[in-house]
Amino acid sequence: MCGIAGYHGKNIAPEKAADYLSRMVAALRHRGPDGEGILLRGDTGLAHTRLSIVGLPDGAQPMTKEEAGLAVSFNGEIFNYVELRDDLKARGYSFRGGSDTEVLLAAYAQKGLDCFDDFNGDFAFALHDTRTRTLVLARDRMGVRPLFYAEHEGALFFASEIKALLALPGMAAEIDPVALDQIFTLWCPIPPRTAFRGIHELPPGHVMTVRDGERRIRPWWQLSYPDRNDALPLGEKGEQAEELRALLADATRIRLRADVPVGAYLSGGLDSSFIAALAAKTVTRGLRTFSLTFRSEEHDESSWQRQMAATLDAETDSVECSSETIVNRMPDVMQQIGCPILRTAPVPLHLLSQRVRECGMKVVLTGEGADEIFAGYDLFREARVRRFCGRQPQSMRRPRLFQRLYPYLPGLKQQSPEYLARFFSFGSESLDDPLYSHRPRFRSTAAAKLFFSAGLREAIGDYDAAADLAAQLPADFGRWHPLHQAQYLETAFLLPGYILSSQGDRVMMANAVEGRFPFLDHRIVAFAARLSPDAKLLGLREKHILKQAARGIVPPAIIDRPKQPYRAPDAEAFAGSARPTYLDAVLSPERLAESGLFNAQAVGKLKEKVLKGQATGFRDNAAFIGILSTELLRGNETIQSSKPASSIGIA
Repeated sequence: MCGIAGYHGKNIAPEKAADYLSRMVAALRHRGPDGEGILLRGDTGLAHTRLSIVGLPDGAQPMTKEEAGLAVSFNGEIFNYVELRDDLKARGYSFRGGSDTEVLLAAYAQKGLDCFDDFNGDFAFALHDTRTRTLVLARDRMGVRPLFYAEHEGALFFASEIKALLALPGMAAEIDPVALDQIFTLWCPIPPRTAFRGIHELPPGHVMTVRDGERRIRPWWQLSYPDRNDALPLGEKGEQAEELRALLADATRIRLRADVPVGAYLSGGLDSSFIAALAAKTVTRGLRTFSLTFRSEEHDESSWQRQMAATLDAETDSVECSSETIVNRMPDVMQQIGCPILRTAPVPLHLLSQRVRECGMKVVLTGEGADEIFAGYDLFREARVRRFCGRQPQSMRRPRLFQRLYPYLPGLKQQSPEYLARFFSFGSESLDDPLYSHRPRFRSTAAAKLFFSAGLREAIGDYDAAADLAAQLPADFGRWHPLHQAQYLETAFLLPGYILSSQGDRVMMANAVEGRFPFLDHRIVAFAARLSPDAKLLGLREKHILKQAARGIVPPAIIDRPKQPYRAPDAEAFAGSARPTYLDAVLSPERLAESGLFNAQAVGKLKEKVLKGQATGFRDNAAFIGILSTELLRGNETIQSSKPASSIGIA
């Protein structure tokens, strides 16, 4: 895991190119504190900051294969590089060292773009081929590793993080109104759009080629599901669970490949516990785990963490995150994220990765991805109940099922069937709506747009973020089972757009820690996609097959415990004595008027409501965190644009 940057274009003079690449390297140094390099070759420049994990003595980058005319700046890991290297050796290729980067160059020399299909890994890279005068930018299937690009001074610039592009002289950090509308509806921008005007993200599973000034972007991999009646039926003898257990064990095994120790996050839930248990069976020197704890009971899972750690007999480390910590770290964390957020959840994860690094470790395994590919989120169960209730919209008994879905939301138990029917909107929406599963989330999130300014509303016009998302769905989406449709929306959009980025790569790599995600091994993703819906969501029992596979490895108490999604204190963290010194400045009427994004008077009332501990409901929480994070991004408190803060806003 590293940081990459570079450019492609004939308008950048060599002396200017070296300066620009040095600026981008400086902005990415936190991602790769172990080394850095710059390579200029004609109209292309490549830069790299290295976090050394594999091939410690011989993995310096940018790396070249001069006899093939190739050079690469590579971020991430190809986990099956050992097998690929053996195959390439058998075909006559020789290797100078033991890094996966050298394997990438050899694979590309042999197969060109078709080599991507052979890679089991998480990666983003820029490869320059002088033989064909081509620049290749590519990103892994699931979007684990980031890659951004922008046009500047007649050239294409690219980097692992937006802040590296904003380090270029003359590059303006202008909030994109449409992206903001997407975030305040869908939780994240729809790629290639980002929070900043003119800066784009290469979508997951895509490759960009640039040759003779012509740029082409196409998918090299796409998530797909079988037609509604073609899914693999749920087996009765447990063969599928055994196959899944074997796949997950191998995915974990190859993600333990490193020349440095590998640890694991342990939340106390099924997913991280399963991964940690499989890892503990493989490592030879003992597994070290890391956990987050909270003072508030509704967020804390420390009792489950202790139980699983005792089962593993692992060396454990935990860090407590208080509301005060969340409040004080928010500006610094926003500097790393580079995109407005609606929840504070990334902040504690930044604290956790810092603890990992303080303990001298660079790599951790986590359980991300299991909820998406095995239907673990409450949203999937909620959509099934909504469809059930929608078939008898006059029923007063069926709405009570919603109260069973959210035991961690006590306020829901006090609501009437009429309120539940209105809140979850069953009976009022078409069951054929491709976004049916997500409509309640999108609607409740969009309520926070009440705080948008008149100028922002005018800039957005009649744009509809949800309609835009629906228009980009695959052609065969309508033939899939409703559960698979819902899974696609979570896996293809929110997972890379928020979970793996704001809660993943940015807050982990801010502390030079690489996250590895066995559940996102493409073999497991494909296996899960082929399964029948009932194998994943049996009635209202989430992750059915995963729980079967975990039997005998994870304690039954953890397998069968009620699901508790990862959450952190949001607006409530800012109430009472925790009032931070920066808040009044960032949300001052003058500052808000300058940005032109939000209604200053309405925000002022919301701020006072939050500080008094009177903020209630998702709208107030999402609105406050969303507004605060946006305004932190907008000024010098976070991303250091080459232009002054007064130039940042609606253009």
